[in-house]
Amino acid sequence: MTVHAKLVPTRVPDAPEAAVLVLHGGASRRGDVRVSPTQLSVLRMIPIAARIAHAGGNRLAVFRLLNSTRGWDTAHTPVDDVGWALDQLRERFGTSLPTCLVGHSLGGRAALLAGSRPEVRSVVALNPWVYATDGRVSLRDKQVLIVHGTEDRIAKSENSAVVARALARSAEVGYISVDGGKHAMLGRLGVFDRLAADFALSTLLGEAVSGPVAEVRGGRQWVTV
Repeated sequence: MTVHAKLVPTRVPDAPEAAVLVLHGGASRRGDVRVSPTQLSVLRMIPIAARIAHAGGNRLAVFRLLNSTRGWDTAHTPVDDVGWALDQLRERFGTSLPTCLVGHSLGGRAALLAGSRPEVRSVVALNPWVYATDGRVSLRDKQVLIVHGTEDRIAKSENSAVVARALARSAEVGYISVDGGKHAMLGRLGVFDRLAADFALSTLLGEAVSGPVAEVRGGRQWVTV
């Protein structure tokens, strides 16, 4: 049986100016285990997508991507799924809209590794599960925000910090540490989703924002909230 990824619309205006693609995480499972719409890693991205959609109004098309399989494999399936989703958006709207990729955990890694696509203008990686070597990807002229909780015991913030420093050699990178934030983001979800929404609106629509995103957009690379 062939397993396919799926796009789930959150908001689809008639004539959007830009698009946001929200990517879930999820631990690996033995074999090609399908993604369930009810798994926690998928559900926790719903309020983030909703926050971005509300903030963007009729200017942003917002979709969530359900990966073809859970976790990661040597074929980089989540990155391939992002490429498929971007192609689907181009077909749907008849053009390649400027796009922000917003991903959590392994979805954050997929967002960073797929961020070189020409239609991707910006990337938000929330508690990304990354290898230090992932900073070798070329995101030249992209705008990147990495947000990592200080109490994340699953994805190492040390790795995401190394990746941020490497990417900053060619991209505009901001790194925000969320004091007390854990991997699932539940305790401070309002902080994570606001940062994602603010960065998407700022980078895609040129909206003025305040707070930590304004600081990193203004040139201060390392911020704690």
